[in-house]
Amino acid sequence: MHLQLRKIVTFTEDVLVEGGKAGAKPVRMVAAAAVLNNPWAGRGFTEDLQPEILAAAPRLGEILVPIILDRCGGKDGVEAYGKAAVVGTAGEIEHASALIHTLRFGNIFRQAVDGTSYLSFTNKRGAPGCGIAIPMMHKNDEGMRSHYLTIEFTIADAPAADEVVVALGASTGGRLHPRIGNRYIDMAKLEEERAARA
Repeated sequence: MHLQLRKIVTFTEDVLVEGGKAGAKPVRMVAAAAVLNNPWAGRGFTEDLQPEILAAAPRLGEILVPIILDRCGGKDGVEAYGKAAVVGTAGEIEHASALIHTLRFGNIFRQAVDGTSYLSFTNKRGAPGCGIAIPMMHKNDEGMRSHYLTIEFTIADAPAADEVVVALGASTGGRLHPRIGNRYIDMAKLEEERAARA
């Protein structure tokens, strides 16, 4: 399969103030998205998606990851990450899922930033201009709630009916003023409450 890329879109957001209070340092959130032809569109139901996954997914990772690293100041600049895919109306949600839910895509990003967490995700069907949301979490700690973030953007003319948008997202930090604790605090408190009731 020849990967037919129509364009690459990047979106960068620098968060300086939350709740009227400036952060100790800005937090940058970045998205990099590829708009490409849906290799399965117009072919009817396709039972085996693997040939196209193997051909396209690694290449998409190789294209998008360097953009993220450049915008975040290298691999050490990335603290949180995620991924998303949106298929146009002539495709199945399975087509969007196929291109991002493979280690041949996700591992390129994970290894590039020394991550161990899984990449949180969204996958859906949408029309041109639909919202594309990439949820993120800390690259090495799924329970660190400070890094539960979402970057959202739109592409005015994508996805066309026969296209897929594949995107990666990253953040250089957590929310500016996190104060809800982490998952482990809740787990410890719940365990204390169980022990007290026993």
